[in-house]
Formats: sequence, structure tokens, C-alpha cells
Amino acid sequence: MASAAVAAPAKAATRTRTGIPSWVWALPPVAVLGTVFLYPLGLVVQQSFRPDTGGTSARAYADVFASTAFREALGTTVWLALGSTVGCLVLGFVLAVVIAFVPFPGGKAVAKFIDVFLSFPSFLITLALLFVYGTVGMANGLWTGATGAAEGPFQFLTTPWGVLLAEITYFTPFVMRPLLAAFSGIDTGQLEVASSLGARPARIVRQIVLPEALPALAAGGSLVLVLCLNEFGIVLFTGAKGVTTLPMLVYGKAILESDYPGACVVAVVNISISVGFYGLYRVVSRRVGA
Repeated sequence: MASAAVAAPAKAATRTRTGIPSWVWALPPVAVLGTVFLYPLGLVVQQSFRPDTGGTSARAYADVFASTAFREALGTTVWLALGSTVGCLVLGFVLAVVIAFVPFPGGKAVAKFIDVFLSFPSFLITLALLFVYGTVGMANGLWTGATGAAEGPFQFLTTPWGVLLAEITYFTPFVMRPLLAAFSGIDTGQLEVASSLGARPARIVRQIVLPEALPALAAGGSLVLVLCLNEFGIVLFTGAKGVTTLPMLVYGKAILESDYPGACVVAVVNISISVGFYGLYRVVSRRVGA
């Protein structure tokens, strides 16, 4: 009797007031997701097994995996994404702590500017860096004007380090935003008590602020990692020589070489890596309770 009494409300909860089952309302978003994302993704996977000669074959996978360009692009993509993520986590945490806990004029304006910064396209930040550190940028212009040299010393923007700087500059606010939201929930009384007991700022950050920031750091870091793995505009606009990532390789094979099966193979690999990193983040976050 008791189990029947409990099951009756449960069945009633699966229906809305109009008598329509709750799962029916999930069909429209699932249909939109399938049309906009899953169907094109399925076409990409299908095309990767369709060579230009016709039929079905995994030859494109063998050719791509055996190419040196693919292996170099894979390594470049992974190390740029990991390096950018680490840089964004360190810089974003430091800046977020300063904005949230160090009083200074214009602190609220800076926090609001971060929200605006998130809406900027990535190529805009890259162009700004080109105007400052480019071959004919302001920094090199001031150097040549002062010394009379033929060219300035700032030539790193067209190297992998320039791409790394541009990605850290652009993606750091994606880490700062969740951190500032997490810091807004910290009781400042804890910080004041710890400070009155003689704790130094470094110890306060390590023992009070950092534990509260770990879930936000995990969320922001995973987002930045996935975005960096798929970043295209920054690499393209920096014009970095010899820096070919997986998205750039997809562009080259599809547009420049007209090798659509090969481009689809690289795209499938890129998607698999992104989903794999996200799945790893979910597993780790659940185990640590983030």
C-alpha cells in the first residue's frame, strides 16, 4: 500500500497540468539539436569515409594519420591549448583576486568591462596586438625612431609564442568571470579575522580564497581548453609562420587543397579531442566534488 501511494504522485509528476507527458516537451529542443548539430556532424563523419573516387573506405584516415603535417598540427594544437589554459588560469586568478579583494579606484568599472570583453571577437584582440607588437607596430616604431635601426626587436608575434600571448590575452576573462562570481559569495569576515590573527595575504589566499575558487577554476579552465583547441581566428590573423593547428589544417585541406575527405578526418579528430578533454574534466570534477 505504501509503495503504491508513493508511485501515484510520481506518475502524476510526469504529466503536466494539460495531461501531456513531460517527455513530449523535450522533443522540440532535441529535434533542434539534432538538426543543427548532430546531422551536420554525421555528414562530416560520413564524408570522412567517402573518398573522391567513390565508395566507402578508411583510406583517408590512413593517409592523414601517416602525414607529418597532421602529427605536427596535432602536437601544436595540444601544447598551445594546454599552455594557454595554464596561463589563463594563473593570470585570471591573480587579476580576479586583485579586483575582488584589493580596493582601488575603478574596480567596479574594471569588473563590468570584463563582461564587455567577453563579447569581443578573437580577431579584434589579435589586431590590437598587431598594432602594438607587429612588425610595423607602435613598439617597433618607437624603437626604430629612437635608435635609427632598420627594424625593431619585437618579432615574436609571428611565432608560436605570439599565438600563445594572443590566446592568453583573449581567453583570460573567460576564467575571471566565474572566479569573480565565486569570490562574491565569500564572507569577507573570514578574511578580516584571518588578517587580525596575523595571517599573511599569501596564506589567506592559499587557505581561504583558493579552496573556494577551485570549482570556478575548473569550469573556466575546461572552457578555455576546449575553446583553444578549436581556435582559428587568432592563428590566422597573427600570420604565425610554421604554426599550423588542427582547425588551420582543416581550412588548408578543404579550401586550398580541395581534399574534403582529409579535411573531414582532421575535423573528426579535432572534435574527438575536444569531447575527450571535456569528458575527462567531468570525471575529474565529479571525483573531487567540484
